[in-house]
Amino acid sequence: MRGLGPGRQPDAVRRAPVGPGEKVLAGVVARDGTIAVGTRDALYVGDRRIPWETVERADWESDDSTLTVTEVGTWGERRPVHRLLVDEPGRFLPLVRERVTASVVLQRHVPVNGRRGVFVIARRAPRGDRPLSWVYEFEEGVDPDDPAVRAAAEEALAQARDEVGLG
Repeated sequence: MRGLGPGRQPDAVRRAPVGPGEKVLAGVVARDGTIAVGTRDALYVGDRRIPWETVERADWESDDSTLTVTEVGTWGERRPVHRLLVDEPGRFLPLVRERVTASVVLQRHVPVNGRRGVFVIARRAPRGDRPLSWVYEFEEGVDPDDPAVRAAAEEALAQARDEVGLG
């Protein structure tokens, strides 16, 4: 990306294929050639489209220039994780941070085993054209198959839905 001037994107980023009605807002070309771009609605990593509300988190490690994107997963299954080595992230990192943060409507921690517990999280699509998605995130050492844990999680979900007017 050197020599392109401020705000300029590489041709590969500008030409990255995105969904109908979407426009590339920022992107990067990773060291391995993978193209990652962000639109208002989704993050694209290579051929994979990841709606912002399904990005659990995105972490930047400046020491080794690594962006790690973790998708929301299903309990008991391995979560998709994408690691990109990026020399010059430019506007891409602020875009990722802003889009992921904007998708979170509510996040509540509910202790169920001492301090350990479950997070109840509500996420929304950027356009607001779909219902909120609700997920549980169980902390390490908390058994989601335990009936008491499940009851506490369901109660927390009901309270959170009431709080946002969806009870």
